Amino acid sequence: MTMAQRGAIAAGHAETARAGATILEQGGNAFDAALAAVCAACVAEPVLSSFGGGGFLLAHPGQGQLRGRTAVYDFFTQTPKRRRAESEVDFFPIVADFGEATQEFHIGMGSIAVPGLVKGLFRAHRDLGSMPMADILAPAMDMARRGVPLNRLHTFIMGVVGPILVSRAASRAVFGHPDDPARTLDEGGVPALAILADTFDALAHEGEDLFYRGEIGARLAADCTAGGGHLTRADLEGYTVEPRAPLEVEFNGARCATNPPPSTGGILIAFALELLRGLDLRRDGFGTAAYLDRLARVMELTNRARVESRLHEAEAGRAAETLLDPGFLRQYRDGVAGRPFAPRGTTHISVIDRHGNAAALSVSNGEGCGYLIPGTGIMMNNMLGEEDINPHGFHRWPTDARMCSMMSPTLMQERDGTLTVLGSGGSNRIRTAVMQVLLNLAAFGMGAEDAVAAPRIHFENGVLNVERGVGEGPLRDLAALRDDVTPWDDGNLFFGGVHAARLHPRGGAFEGGGDPRRGGVALVV
Repeated sequence: MTMAQRGAIAAGHAETARAGATILEQGGNAFDAALAAVCAACVAEPVLSSFGGGGFLLAHPGQGQLRGRTAVYDFFTQTPKRRRAESEVDFFPIVADFGEATQEFHIGMGSIAVPGLVKGLFRAHRDLGSMPMADILAPAMDMARRGVPLNRLHTFIMGVVGPILVSRAASRAVFGHPDDPARTLDEGGVPALAILADTFDALAHEGEDLFYRGEIGARLAADCTAGGGHLTRADLEGYTVEPRAPLEVEFNGARCATNPPPSTGGILIAFALELLRGLDLRRDGFGTAAYLDRLARVMELTNRARVESRLHEAEAGRAAETLLDPGFLRQYRDGVAGRPFAPRGTTHISVIDRHGNAAALSVSNGEGCGYLIPGTGIMMNNMLGEEDINPHGFHRWPTDARMCSMMSPTLMQERDGTLTVLGSGGSNRIRTAVMQVLLNLAAFGMGAEDAVAAPRIHFENGVLNVERGVGEGPLRDLAALRDDVTPWDDGNLFFGGVHAARLHPRGGAFEGGGDPRRGGVALVV
């Protein structure tokens, strides 16, 4: 390690990480690099990332006037200001085939929520960026012009949501196979996204108003009106980025900051860490049946607390107060320590630079709705068709409200000053994946790469899923303790995709961990 190092980035695709690394090499800060990387992800990871979606940036400035003031920029999707009659709405189901299981998603113009990514990009740039927007967008523009061949993971992801990507002629022209437009491209195929370069260039010169008040927004709103969508120009013009104070919790001497309500992932991570506060997890031993059983009970109790606190339907502040109330916590903590041992598409980017600036950026486009804004290459989201974030049922969402998400960009600062930013994709598995990596770092002293790669578990709906890598002995002992254990034969993107970047204060050493489950790549430059 030398002082010449500029930073570390971890992301879900080599091209995404390379775009951010290029900006670091050119003297940009962590926020410049994160913004460049998310634009690149719109080309390299087009199902998971799009200017038609939204997300969250957890930003920790290490220098300048904002030094040390960690903030979360909420630019997630918003429900429209009015609901059209169901009879007028273009909204229909498709079945996504994961191979071993299928899942129903809803798409069409009526599934589009108000997008926030473009607004978030420009707001973060104004507040935190150090390079011109044209320079930040340059790597993504180059990628769009030359094209990015699909790797194995993204070929699989594209195949899963194939019915969406081939549902309209315009999307078939981008993602459809040249010999059979009814199916998506094979591995090595190149989505036809060259037009995105022109879109990036126009935004770099004209700014966010092009999308929210200008030509792009006008076309989107007009097509929604004519094609059965809820979105109007008033929705786009009224959209705002919401800066929020992060939710903070201490664990094992480390301070963790994560995504606050109205999103749910961060509060559930904080709740789980509070349940584990004061316990000596090292005594259980990493990967033992005792440790895995304790984690599973924490996950089970967190699921129950989510319901009992009415987190999915209560006003966000009151739900957070309930979940972190000492008395409420005590009831659940007793369920962890008091019992003796008896034999939907998201991508994430993490960046830290040499000045201690740290960025954790999670974005999602849902699965996409099938509609691309003509002449832009931008696939719009289907967030109004996401069952996970529509707890009241389809067509019953509250109007003009920020939608909640499990996305949990997180920062951890340890006693010695070591700084880590991380986050994950994986829908309901985001919170358990992030929690387990935090424990691996803070309780077991693992390095970033090992902490990310270590086998995970996930408890939900009465099933304890156990990833490959847990030893035969611990798995056998765990099965003797519980009758809900389901072992997996391989590592799988089901268990999330945590990407982490880390800076050690002594010597300024960087490290990163890109999750192999989701094609993760970590670069130190």
